Amino acid sequence: MNSYQIMPNPDDPRLSRAVPGTDHRGRNVVIAVPEERPLTIFLNGQEIVTVMTIGDYPEYLALGYLANQNMLAADDKVTSVDYDADVDTVVVRTPNETNFESKLRQKVVTSGCAQGTVFGDVMDSIEDAHLPEGAELRTSWLYALQKKINKQPSLYLKAGAIHGCVLCEEDRPLVYMEDVGRHNAIDKIAGWMRVNQVLAEGKFFYTTGRLTSEMVIKSVLMGIPIIVSRSGFTAWGVELARATGLTLIGRAKGKRFVCLSGVERLVYDANPDAVPTEATHIQRKGSFEPHG
Repeated sequence: MNSYQIMPNPDDPRLSRAVPGTDHRGRNVVIAVPEERPLTIFLNGQEIVTVMTIGDYPEYLALGYLANQNMLAADDKVTSVDYDADVDTVVVRTPNETNFESKLRQKVVTSGCAQGTVFGDVMDSIEDAHLPEGAELRTSWLYALQKKINKQPSLYLKAGAIHGCVLCEEDRPLVYMEDVGRHNAIDKIAGWMRVNQVLAEGKFFYTTGRLTSEMVIKSVLMGIPIIVSRSGFTAWGVELARATGLTLIGRAKGKRFVCLSGVERLVYDANPDAVPTEATHIQRKGSFEPHG
């Protein structure tokens, strides 16, 4: 049974284009390359940021971004979200006036694809955040999820140069978002959760991207207590995870993973020796066509 409520659509012609080139043997080839376009986010009449994105789910991206920057509280009313494809702009409107000029002057440009940004008091606000108690991650769920997610058709498998983030519950993937920046993918999920009034309780993240400080901050602000990645860690990401009590699991491929924070949430209920070793190379479908 398919548990996805949103899944990637790698065949969407807006998300990638076929680009001709030459391979290592001098042959003419055509590969799929993800699109990258600017999206400017406004809150009422104030321009907040321009992000680089593949262009899908712009309304979710805008709402999630603003929420994860503490510019939209959970109980703030949103009267409209208007996307104009002609000028690549999303305007989020609320009944109350907003003025974040001083907040916008205080920003940290984070490491990562498509250049992430953390504004104002976000770094301080995670000190007061409280993650749900009683959360757990069973290794049997993790192994089952990896199998399901890695087999799901995606833009990553088609074209690469992309990151994915999946909202999960037990061994079920619920929402799978992709983008050129992993922070965009997680913001899209935050926006979807806000619109659909989905609570963080019992949920965790699986991502293909690095576990950086920004990924930790966004997870904590969303109330998601566990994040798993196929990739590795940054030292600051680990430090923040330990300070906030977030469970941080990286290098999760096949039977292997490493937990650097919050190991008390892990339940070892599966035998790793029974899990097949993952192939070292993921075959991308439809991304390479030699000609001539």
